[in-house]
Amino acid sequence: MCKKLTPDVYVKSIYQIDFNKLKKKGITAIITDLDNTLVAYDQDYPCDQLRDWFASLEQHGFSVAIVSNNAPERVGKFATALEVPAFPKAIKPRRKAFRKALDALGVDARQAAVVGDQVFTDVLGGNRMGLFTILVVPVSKKDFFGTKITRKFELLVLRRLKLQGLTDSPDDP
Repeated sequence: MCKKLTPDVYVKSIYQIDFNKLKKKGITAIITDLDNTLVAYDQDYPCDQLRDWFASLEQHGFSVAIVSNNAPERVGKFATALEVPAFPKAIKPRRKAFRKALDALGVDARQAAVVGDQVFTDVLGGNRMGLFTILVVPVSKKDFFGTKITRKFELLVLRRLKLQGLTDSPDDP
């Protein structure tokens, strides 16, 4: 299976990411997806738990940016509410938005991790850039129509990676 589709870490949710382990790897910045990574794709604003997670990132010394394939209006709401830079309409797995995020955060790829819920956008895009990749189980089973199709292929990839011992599945996904 292609190394580019293999996440460095696979966790149940963003709340299981070990900030101390990231710091030990020299990571100082987080580039995160929005929909079904931080919130359900139909949730309009960040909840208190998510705000607390962002505050914790800041307390641990991480800078953060949102890179999303969604529209500027949606992504902008969250970026404004969370006071972070955002790059909508990213066309992930293309590299351009990741590069912009790295520039905005003032780090190079070795110092950043990408967090997302999709293998073919977040993990592939992050691995193509040389970022540390963290795959999370989607927040919701509801997806945009196009994403529903890629989820079927993603499931096959994740099963294959697990069989090859390249990744574990989080408990109770």
